[in-house]
Amino acid sequence: MKLDLKNLYKEQIVPSMVKEFGYTNIEQVPKLLKISVNRGIGEAAKNSKELDASVQELATILGQYPSVHKASKSVAAFKIRDGMPIGASATLRQKAMYNFLTKLIHIVLPRIRDFRGITPNGFDGRGNYNLGLKEQLIFPEISYDDVTQMRGLDISIVTTAKTDEEARALLKHFGMPFIAV
Repeated sequence: MKLDLKNLYKEQIVPSMVKEFGYTNIEQVPKLLKISVNRGIGEAAKNSKELDASVQELATILGQYPSVHKASKSVAAFKIRDGMPIGASATLRQKAMYNFLTKLIHIVLPRIRDFRGITPNGFDGRGNYNLGLKEQLIFPEISYDDVTQMRGLDISIVTTAKTDEEARALLKHFGMPFIAV
């Protein structure tokens, strides 16, 4: 049986959050809006093959092609010129968002070496959660032989929650493995 987070949200999470937080209307229950995934290109900005490989890895992981971001001004200290590619990002919504979250919770995070859970300190005060991954090899789509350089990526889970407590409860109901503080 394939786990469907959207149905889990409607059937189990909404009633339990209404009970837990005392909402008077089910529309007050926080929901997931989007998941933004981005990666800084770094040294790949100077090498077009590395840039293409990095963007292709993100496309393989996310199931959609990311957009490449270019520098808006030159910074001599970082050896960056105006117009150089400096990052790639993609925003997942609806079905792609739920598929990625399912894969992240049940496949990717448990593959991290010495994994005990993720820190609950990644909340921003407005109900959004940020998580950084150090390497791309924990994704099952990435082959070890194809990787030329270890590159991490940043994941931002955006919710409609008003507080971090509500967002933490929502993500915990989805199965996010937070460590006890």
